[in-house]
Amino acid sequence: MSGSGAQGSAFPITDGGGAVEGGGSARDAHFMGLALEEARLAALFGEVPVGAVVVRGDEVLAASGNRRERDQDPCGHAELIAIRAAAKAVGSWRLEGCEVYVTLEPCPMCAGAMVLSRVQRVAYGCPDPKGGFLGSLADLSGFPGLNHRFAVSAGIEGERCSEQLRQFFRDLRAVKRRARLGGAP
Repeated sequence: MSGSGAQGSAFPITDGGGAVEGGGSARDAHFMGLALEEARLAALFGEVPVGAVVVRGDEVLAASGNRRERDQDPCGHAELIAIRAAAKAVGSWRLEGCEVYVTLEPCPMCAGAMVLSRVQRVAYGCPDPKGGFLGSLADLSGFPGLNHRFAVSAGIEGERCSEQLRQFFRDLRAVKRRARLGGAP
């Protein structure tokens, strides 16, 4: 993330929310790798390759890729599906002490679900300049007046996450171009 947050500057990591750039730990890379695999599997079904994993400590509670196309559900985002499954797994809507790893910066709907579910931290791979609400367009993680704040780490395996999305859209454009020209997909 280049520091294009809601206020035009990078957000340091704090207990009150905001994003911190780059790298992360080996643990972060491991869990983001699981999210990348969920995204890869989603792409096989024609979904935009976004994957999410919810963990508590070192235990994976839930994982999912996008399911909007398969389920024809506008709320079928990887993060929401994984958050719902994690809540069922722990038997509570409060996901205190949980972290969400997601390959793309969450949208307003997903960021709101993260506030409401009381997650401790969100780590995302690449920014979403057209829809991201953990630093790109605005930042719900530390929004004044909300009753919960959480830490954000941006850029975890960011290049791998970005490349996965770029390749998906390159392939999609190529298929559409061949279809327009009368070629086989």
